[in-house]
Amino acid sequence: MSVRDERFHSAPHRDVRDPRSEGRRDRDRILYSSAFRRLAGITQVAPANDLHPIHNRLTHTLEVAQIGRSLAENLLRVEENQAAISALGGLDPDVVEAACLAHDLGHPPFGHVAEAELDDILKNSKQVADGYEGNPQTFRILTKLAMRSPDHTGLNLTRATLCAVLKYPWQRGPADTRASKWGAYASEEDEFRWAVGLLAEPEQRGLEAALMDWADDVAYAVHDVEDFYRIGLIPLDRLTLYEEGRNRFVESELRRNPALAAYNRDDLAAAFNDIVAGSPIQEPYSGRKVDRYRLRMFTSSLVSRYVDAVTIDPTSKELRIPRAARMEVAIFKGLTWQYVIESRALIGQRYGHRTVIRSLFSIICEAGASTRDRRILPEFYRELLDSDPTDKDIARIAADLIASMTEAQVIALHHRLTGISMGASLDPILP
Repeated sequence: MSVRDERFHSAPHRDVRDPRSEGRRDRDRILYSSAFRRLAGITQVAPANDLHPIHNRLTHTLEVAQIGRSLAENLLRVEENQAAISALGGLDPDVVEAACLAHDLGHPPFGHVAEAELDDILKNSKQVADGYEGNPQTFRILTKLAMRSPDHTGLNLTRATLCAVLKYPWQRGPADTRASKWGAYASEEDEFRWAVGLLAEPEQRGLEAALMDWADDVAYAVHDVEDFYRIGLIPLDRLTLYEEGRNRFVESELRRNPALAAYNRDDLAAAFNDIVAGSPIQEPYSGRKVDRYRLRMFTSSLVSRYVDAVTIDPTSKELRIPRAARMEVAIFKGLTWQYVIESRALIGQRYGHRTVIRSLFSIICEAGASTRDRRILPEFYRELLDSDPTDKDIARIAADLIASMTEAQVIALHHRLTGISMGASLDPILP
């Protein structure tokens, strides 16, 4: 089997009449999955509403996919990169795009607050050692929970795409990074080992996964700021005009985000000044034509800046994202944290979200343990439980069910099962 065949091996092999590349086929399978459509009902930063068309998790994902594909195509255009790309295991823009489309499939309703709540419940209350996290949940969806044919579980993706999805190519460990971010649960051990077998070095993410991760960071940093400047929550205009305000923001962000300790304070301030002081945005957003094109020029230039910054070092043959670019993206992401995520309104909402998740999880587990009450679960999740499931089996399926729902579905199901609102009698809730 050639290296390319090995990268793109899956079972059963694709129909020879299908003209698509292996990577494009994977991309399409993810794009047409119900797990992907669900992202339209998942918050990116703040819940979308009809008055403010801000990003949801689906529109964010589509932008990540566009940026990821651009990164891959840019690198492939440079002839001098070809040897390094080969040494790094290959590069397929379709695979990068597929990984970008898949990267948030495991993101639960209400985002990181639900992620932390489910992890705490599974680990501490249910004694499920590898808990819950969005990245291994994505891998579980792709390899076990999503359905394509009766011949196998999951979407039957190629080895290359599954490897590209693994931003964290290790399983949960006892401390440090491995305790908070990892790539697969123990239940997907075989699929995980098969995917990481493509890596040049154990536990060192592949080139395509690294591009997916950078695309995610760039989209998050730039487009969320765009949303909340338009709404009036992030004062880009005042930050552009007043150096004192920029310096106060940097100082505050250094206190809030321990990860920024890796950078020098003066370097961070200089990086933020470099981005913001030269921006064309000098007035609050009012929706005028000039406001709209200035904002588009600003965000487009930032995305181009961070796509063009990525190169492959010809000597070390490693992907190189300049330290300055990483620093700029890190500090820019802080704008959304400080001005939006840490706002009183969202802090109150997050408390309510935790309460709903914990309550619904408990109800589902109780129902799963009862042959009679199990009928409240959707048919697919009942099928996943055998005739005598353990408490750990039920807990994992409860997390799977909650993670498969939109935020509106979670609230509607919780209201129905707690008697707050019965809902329509002929209106099933089908994740």
